[in-house]
Amino acid sequence: MKAPLYNQTGEKKGEVTLSKNVFEIEGGEGLVQRYVVFQRASKRMPIAHTKTKGEVRGGGKKPFAQKHTGQARQGSIKNPHMHGGGVVFGPKSWQNFALRMPKAMRQRALFQILSSKAADNKILVLDKFELETPKTKTLVELLKKIGVERKALILMNKDEKPLQLSARNAGNAKPILVGNLNAEDLLNHKFLLFTETALKELEKTYSK
Repeated sequence: MKAPLYNQTGEKKGEVTLSKNVFEIEGGEGLVQRYVVFQRASKRMPIAHTKTKGEVRGGGKKPFAQKHTGQARQGSIKNPHMHGGGVVFGPKSWQNFALRMPKAMRQRALFQILSSKAADNKILVLDKFELETPKTKTLVELLKKIGVERKALILMNKDEKPLQLSARNAGNAKPILVGNLNAEDLLNHKFLLFTETALKELEKTYSK
């Protein structure tokens, strides 16, 4: 499997051979779907919080007499069936919705997505991006020249600051460190633009 290699001006320099261990993995969509569910559940922040009978204010005495009222006897206005009473099994702000998924399964799901992108020719490689002053306009022009018309995920390493700053305000691009690769970002972007350094870092990390 190969991917086109471009320079900073948008000219094609050649091709880069992609690692079989990362970009040629077959598999169904089940593992990818499970990873997306895992990722979204891990980010879920519970907000709603209801009070139980013990947390509701009031209820110091019986709401009315035990007998001769024509109503069912009641011991406290804090009971769940009373108006303004506590809530049974309601949502709590301290709930944890995070799921568990083995690291090996998450890695394989990423490989399946990367393999699908590679098979569809949606992976591009940039040899370098060096500017004295980061410019979003320069990056946008580069993306147009290499045929990126829709959303692109730009993967780089932590030392490539000019590219990271230039892509920060680009409307059709999102910068991300290659170490933070995740399923949602890969699926939400049509194209993947790797810097050559980031691609080597990724393949070295997962070469085992």
